[in-house]
This record gives sequence, C-alpha cells and structure tokens, in this order.
Amino acid sequence: MAGTERQTGGEVLERTRQETKKPELYKVLLLNDDYTTMDFVIEILESVFHKTPAEAYRIMMAVHTQGQGLCGVYPFEVAETKVATVVDLARSNGFPLRATLEPE
Repeated sequence: MAGTERQTGGEVLERTRQETKKPELYKVLLLNDDYTTMDFVIEILESVFHKTPAEAYRIMMAVHTQGQGLCGVYPFEVAETKVATVVDLARSNGFPLRATLEPE
C-alpha cells in the first residue's frame, strides 16, 4: 500500500484549477449637445461602432431625445479606444460631441 501512495514529505497535495475570468464590460454612451449634427452622429455610429443605417438612426434619435444613447458594450480597453476615437473624430470635424463609458 505504501508503494501506491505519493511521497509528499508530510505536505498536503492540492489540485489547482485555473479559472478564466470574463473581462468586465463597459457601456459606451454618446451624449447630446446643441451643435453636433445628426448626420455626423449617424456617421460616427456607422464607422466607429459598425451599426447599420437603421440602427444608427435609432441610436442618434435616442441621443437627441433622451440626452444619451447606448452605442455598445465592450471590454474596458475596447470601450476606452472607441470613446477616444469618437472624441478625436468630433474635434477634427469641429464638433463638441462627447462619449463616455460606464460599467455595465
């Protein structure tokens, strides 16, 4: 029987199992302002967030009527990059459009 037991030197063997943790997700929101054109917002939604024209229009109307619109839910790094891209494109086109991210 001693031959089938592992020699542990008095220590307890533990099985370790690696667990993969899903990344935290963040919502990317566009915020309404009085100067950014609706066409530009639709263009941003189609180019940065890859929305269809109908979906981009729906989100743009939510931004316009409700003050903000949900563009998508992404891992932190992706959400942060999309927010920065939106702000950079808006500034280079002379618009004050703002985007923000918040935990889901």
